[in-house]
Order: sequence, then structure tokens, then C-alpha cells
Amino acid sequence: MKHLAYLTLGLFLALVALPSRSAAKTKVELKDSQGKAVGDIIIWDQGPGVALELKLHDLTPGEHAIHFHAVPKCEGPDFKSAGGHFNPENKKHGFDSPDGHHAGDMKNFTVGGDGKANVKLEDGEVTLKDGPHSLLSNGGTAIVVHAKADDYKTDPSGNSGDRVACGVITK
Repeated sequence: MKHLAYLTLGLFLALVALPSRSAAKTKVELKDSQGKAVGDIIIWDQGPGVALELKLHDLTPGEHAIHFHAVPKCEGPDFKSAGGHFNPENKKHGFDSPDGHHAGDMKNFTVGGDGKANVKLEDGEVTLKDGPHSLLSNGGTAIVVHAKADDYKTDPSGNSGDRVACGVITK
């Protein structure tokens, strides 16, 4: 009987220690300025922050900026409806800013010569859980791909050019 109690306790502890098999994932469809689908982004919490898997196509080859924006709207052709960068702490833009950076700032990514990008990115400043840094608070946010790379310093958007693709993030 004693062995059964140890076996039961051991099994219980092993199950409690198992990581979650499937973190909640959010799928976001991105569209270009003409409303044509240019791929999907899967976002999930990975504590701290979120991970993103980009599977994009039909974009201009080269380096592009990508940011979370404050408003869950993607009205073309310029996507200005998405507002400014998601910035719950009112910081300056860019990783090179001595005053910190927007929570919605992310590293640039590269689109290949075939117009495709299959990339994993991370943003340690945001979450899909409740709280002030949640991408789902206040009705959601948007994710925007820009025409050029972010220079990581110019406020408010890193001199990253036009908004060329956009997707809405909501519950």
C-alpha cells in the first residue's frame, strides 16, 4: 500500500510539472493595401511576452519593420486607422532610445527574393493575457508591416516607411 501511495504522489507531481501542451494561439490574417491576403501570423504567450510565427507572401523583397499598433482597425489603403504603436507606458520609439522603447516595437524581418517570409519573432513587452500590456485589451490591436526597415531610433516609427500590410488582433 505504501508503494501505491508513493506511485500516486509521483504521478501527481509529474503531471503538475508538465508544461502546458498547447498555449492559446491567435491567428491573424494580414492583407495588403488592396485588401489581398498576404499571409498569416500566429501569436502565442511564451512568458514573458509573446512569440510570433510569420508565414507571409507577395511582399517586396528586403528588410521590413513590423509593429503592434494601438487600434484594432486595418482600413486601406494606408492603414492609418491602426493608430500609433502600441505603447502603454508612453515611451519613445526604438530599441536604441535611451528612454526605452514602445511595447509594440519588434525586430525587423527579411522577405526573400520570392516575396515570402517564414520567420519567428518575439516581443517580450506584450501579452495575450489580461493587463495593461495585453494586445487584447481595449478591444484589441493591429499588427502592421512597413515598407522599409526600422532604424530603431527615430520617433515615432523608426523611419520605416509606408504601412504595406495589416491585420487585426482581437479575442
